[in-house]
Amino acid sequence: MTDIIEEFNEYRSKMNAKLLADNNKIVKRIFNLDTNAYAAGALDVKTKELLGLVASAVLRCDDCVKYHLETSFKEGVTKEEMMEAMGIATLVGGTIVVPHLRRAYEFWEALEKTEVK
Repeated sequence: MTDIIEEFNEYRSKMNAKLLADNNKIVKRIFNLDTNAYAAGALDVKTKELLGLVASAVLRCDDCVKYHLETSFKEGVTKEEMMEAMGIATLVGGTIVVPHLRRAYEFWEALEKTEVK
């Protein structure tokens, strides 16, 4: 796994564990709701992850974008599908999304490199 992915996942795991250990009922419920929202339902997981990716890009949350990129990648989303979704995000969010688009592309390239190894 490349450094950019490893660093993101290690930090996310460490901080999520700390947040959940704090035993705040609201935080635990939000985490649970988030997990359940992306489970297969009327929409499949792949579609839900792409929706999450678009929303995250429009909201300009790089951590969320990275999370949805990695999960989308694991769900079999192609680069073309990801770029089409990010194109919609950029259209909806405007040019302010472009820096997040750049970082998303960089993260996707790192994900592709993990497949080669």
